[in-house]
Amino acid sequence: MLKPLGDRVIISVKEEEEKTASGFVLTPASKEKSQSGEIIAVGEGRTLDNGTKLPVSVSVGQTVMFEKYAGQEVKYDGQEFLIVHEKDIIAIVE
Repeated sequence: MLKPLGDRVIISVKEEEEKTASGFVLTPASKEKSQSGEIIAVGEGRTLDNGTKLPVSVSVGQTVMFEKYAGQEVKYDGQEFLIVHEKDIIAIVE
C-alpha cells in the first residue's frame, strides 16, 4: 500500500456524473475532473521548525474537496490516486 510522507494525503478521486441535467451523455474529453474524493491514507504530519510534529487534521475515510489543480496524479496497483499536501484540501464533506 502507498504511505504518504509528511503532510501529504492520498485521495481516491470520485468519478463525476457522465450525464448533464438535461440528459446529454458527456464524452471523457468534455468531462471536467472531480475536485472531491475519499482519503485513503495520511502522512505523519508536518515537522515544525522547533522539531515537533503537527499532525494532519484529516483522517482516512473522510470525503474532502481539494484545489482544482492540486497534487500529483499517480497510478498504483491498477488504480489512480491523487497525492496532495494538506494545505490543498479546502473542505471536509459531512
